[in-house]
Amino acid sequence: MTDRPAVRNTLARGAYREFRRVSAILRLESVGGILLLVGAVAALLVANLAPGFYGWLRDVHLGGELFGLDLNLSLGHWAADALLALFFFLVGLELKQEFVTGELRNPQTALVPVVAAFGGVAVPALIYFGFTFTDPATSHGWAIPAATDIAFALAVLAVIGSHLPAALRTFLLTLSVADDLIAITIIAFFYTSDLRLGFLAAALVPLLAFGLLVNLAQGFWLRNPVARVTLLVVAGVTTWVLVYSSGVHATVAGVLLAFCVPVRPPKDSSFTDGLAEVFDHRLRPLSAGFAVPVFAFFSAGVTLGGWDGFVAAATSNIGLGVILGLVAGKVIGITGSTWLVTRLRHAHLDPDLSWVDLFGLSILGGIGFTVSLLVSELTFGQGSPHDDVGKVAVLTASVLAALLAAVVLGARNRHYRAIAESEEMDADADGVPDKFAGA
Repeated sequence: MTDRPAVRNTLARGAYREFRRVSAILRLESVGGILLLVGAVAALLVANLAPGFYGWLRDVHLGGELFGLDLNLSLGHWAADALLALFFFLVGLELKQEFVTGELRNPQTALVPVVAAFGGVAVPALIYFGFTFTDPATSHGWAIPAATDIAFALAVLAVIGSHLPAALRTFLLTLSVADDLIAITIIAFFYTSDLRLGFLAAALVPLLAFGLLVNLAQGFWLRNPVARVTLLVVAGVTTWVLVYSSGVHATVAGVLLAFCVPVRPPKDSSFTDGLAEVFDHRLRPLSAGFAVPVFAFFSAGVTLGGWDGFVAAATSNIGLGVILGLVAGKVIGITGSTWLVTRLRHAHLDPDLSWVDLFGLSILGGIGFTVSLLVSELTFGQGSPHDDVGKVAVLTASVLAALLAAVVLGARNRHYRAIAESEEMDADADGVPDKFAGA
C-alpha cells in the first residue's frame, strides 16, 4: 500500500527544491534585466496589435474603499503604485546597506561616484529643459531623463562584462544607488500632488511599528523567518496606504520602510547577515520575476502608429529632450563631473579603471527605463499623448544606450580578456605562467 504521507513529503521537498532553484535564477542580474525587457516588448506588441484589449486591461479597476480611503485603482495604477513599491523597498535596502557597510559609508571613497551621479542627473535634466522650456505643458517633465535603471544597467554589464574590472561594477552600483536616492527625492518633492499632511502624519504610526518590530526583536525574526510575518505585512501595507492617501507617491513608502530595517546582525549572535540582507534575499525574486516585469508591461505599452508615428514622437521636443538627455546627457554629466571632481578636489578614479572604462559606463547610465517610465506617468498622466511620447523616447534611448555601451564595454572586455590570457600563458607547459618564469 502506498505511503501517502511519504509521497506528499517527497513531493513537497521536490517542490521546495524547485522553488529555491527558480528563486536563485531570478536573483541573477542578467535574468532580471531580461524579464524586464520581455515585459516591455510584450507591452509594445499587445498595445500595437490589440490596442483596444491593452487599454481595457490596463484600465480594469480592482479594490474599493478601506476605512473611507479610495483604493479602487486600475491595474496600471496598482502596478505603478503598489508593485513598484516593492522594487523601491529593495532599492531602499541597497541604499541603507551602502550607507552603513558599503561604499557610501566612507565619504572620501563615495565622493567620485556620488558627484558623478549628480552630474548624471543635472545635465540630462538641463538638456530636456532646453528643448521644452517654451512649453509649460511639457517642461515639467525635466526629471524623465534623470534616472538610471540600476537593474537593466547591471544586467547589461553582467552579460558583456566577464573580464571587466570589478571596480567598474562597484562604481556603477554606487553611482546607481546615489542616482536612485536623487530620483526618490525628486519624486517625493516635485511629483507630490494635493498633499494631505494628516495622512502623512498618520503614516508615521505604522512606520514606527514596523521599525520596532524589525529592530527590537531582530534575532527572533532571523530564527523564525515566518513568525509574526502578518504583523510586518499589516504595518507595511498600512504605511503604504496612508502614504498613498497623503498625495506623496506610494513608492516612497517602500523606501521609508526599508530604511527601518537593520543592516548589521544582532550583537553577540551567530548570525552573519542582518535583516536587510535576509529581506533582500527573500524578496528579490518576487521583484525581479513579477513586480518589475508587470510594471513594465503596464507602463511600456504605447501605440507607435507605424514608422511615421515613431519618428514624430522621437523628433518632438519631448522626444529629443529625453533621448539626447539620456544618451548624450548622461555621458557628459557622469564623465564631466568625474573629471572635474578629480581635478578640483584631488579625488582619484579607482586605479583599476581607465577613462575609457568610465566613458563606457557613462553610456550605460543612459538606460533610464523603470524610473523614467514612472516619472513620465507622474508628469503627464498615464496613457496621455505626452506620456506616450515620453515613453517612446525612454524606450528608444534605453535601447540605444544599451547597444552603444555594449560596443564600447564589449571592446574593453576583449582587451581585459586578452591581458588575462597573456598573464596565464604557459608556453613550455611547466605549470608556471610565463610571467613568473625565471623569477
